[in-house]
This record gives sequence, structure tokens and C-alpha cells, in this order.
Amino acid sequence: METHQESEFGSGRPEPSSWSQDRRLKFIDFRLRWEGRVNRSNLMGHFGISAPQASADFAKYTDAAPQNLGYDTKLKSYVRAETFAPLYPRSRSQLYLNELLALSTGILEKDFSFIGWHPDVATAPVPQRTFDGSTLVTLVQAIREKRCVNVAYQGMYQQEPSVRELAPHALAFDGMRWHTRAYCFKRGRHQDFVLGRILELTLGEYKTAPAPDEEWNRTLVLVLAPNPALTLAAKRAIRLEYGMHDGFLQLPCRQALLYYALRRLRLEDPRHEQSSAQQITLVNRDELQPYINQVDNKASDGTRPTL
Repeated sequence: METHQESEFGSGRPEPSSWSQDRRLKFIDFRLRWEGRVNRSNLMGHFGISAPQASADFAKYTDAAPQNLGYDTKLKSYVRAETFAPLYPRSRSQLYLNELLALSTGILEKDFSFIGWHPDVATAPVPQRTFDGSTLVTLVQAIREKRCVNVAYQGMYQQEPSVRELAPHALAFDGMRWHTRAYCFKRGRHQDFVLGRILELTLGEYKTAPAPDEEWNRTLVLVLAPNPALTLAAKRAIRLEYGMHDGFLQLPCRQALLYYALRRLRLEDPRHEQSSAQQITLVNRDELQPYINQVDNKASDGTRPTL
């Protein structure tokens, strides 16, 4: 089995005296792992606490995990020991990268991040999908209060916006843009509605869909493997990169998001898998084909979402 595994988290976490101290202990753990050092000034500056409180926090962390750190008198900082093992999931690699991405794109303000120093970060540019903020506020309220909304929606296949009554019940992100999952009383079924294509929206009556959203509630599993057309070295690289177990990766996916998942993975057309330019293949395509056919059927009547 060739896979990258996250380090096991250490045992014996300190017992915090409050929620705020729990946050500070996680900060110490995070900074030790990702910057290799942390001191009282870091704690005092980030959380606005006194020097005695910062000292107490370090003492509590050290009592619980003495193998994780030592004090460097020259640096006047606690430094990561070779035997360091993170105590909290907050210090996970994926969370660090997600936070780094959020900082670099302006989604997260620096004051809300545990990251201090960080390497230069760049992201491939992606056009921003815009929408009216008040639209999102009203949709969230409608979902929370189980109310309908009346919308003017600009579809891809109509010249003019259509007026519809929707019963929204969820929000979804397809990797590029946000949409709401809602029952459309005009078409009599659950569909996706892109937030940026909603031109007008008002709250309606307290009413929900007449039937559950089966496509939203059903979870499918995409079984992925390296493309057989790749070389042995390339297959090994893909197994390592994707963290595949025994050569496979299982990817849970709501049926309602199957179309988006297949498009992003370039697996919507099985002919792509015959090219060595395609890195992965869908092993259980036959099992998923009935659901893929439903996506294709929606394309024929113009109701399948477009990216």
C-alpha cells in the first residue's frame, strides 16, 4: 500500500480551564508544528492576554506533552522537539493548507488565523462568480424557516428570466460557484439554481417541497484508480499523490453533485480514460451508470446545470 498518512496525534491532551485557554493551547500546538517555535509574546499579541496567563498556558501544555517542546534561551522561545507529535486536529496538514489558501485569497483575515510566518503562496487564477449578497441572506433565512422564495431566474436556455416559486433546502459548492438546491414548483422537481443567476428574490409562504430530495439524500461512492494507460512510474506517483489504499480511492459524493464531480475529475466521458493525459479512472462506472444516465437525460431536456 502506497499512501501518505497524517502523523498520529499525541495522547494526553491538557485539560483547559476554559474555552479561551483551549484555543491558546491549540495555538501553541499549531505554531510549534508549523513554525517550529512559539513564545509568550506570540500568545499575548494574538489573544490579548497578560504575561502570567501566557506562562500558565505554556506550563499546562508542557505538563501534558513535555516531549513536544524545549526552551531555547537564545531565541527566548519554546521550540519544537524532534519527538513532537501534534495534540490537536487543528494542527493537521490539510487545515494548515486550507488556512494558507484562505489567507492568500483574502477569505480569512490574518487576525483570525493561527499562521504567523508563511512561505510565498500563489494560486491559479479563477474567475469569481458574483451574486447579490442579499440573495444569500434571504436564501439562508428561507432554508432555516422552511419557507418558499419567489425568484426571477436567468436560465441558460431562455431569452428572458423566468419567474418561479422555489422551496430551497440546501446550499452546494461545485468547486467553481455556489448554488442552492431547491424544489421548483414550476417543473415539479428538485434542481440546482446558481446564485449568480437569481435576479430577484423575495420570501414566500411557509411551505416545503411535497417530496424529499432523493438525489440530495443519496450518497454514491466513486472508486478511483490510476489510469491503466499510464506507465508504472506514473501509476505509483498517482497512488502516492491521491493517498490511495491498495491502489484505490473511495470518494463519497451526493448524487445531486455527481455531474460536477465527474466534470472536475474529467471522468464524465469514458473516452477520456483511454488517453495517458488522464491521470485517474472511474473503476465502478458500470455500478454508477444508471445515475450517470440520469444526468445525461437532464441534458436532453435542458435542465442539467452547466459549468
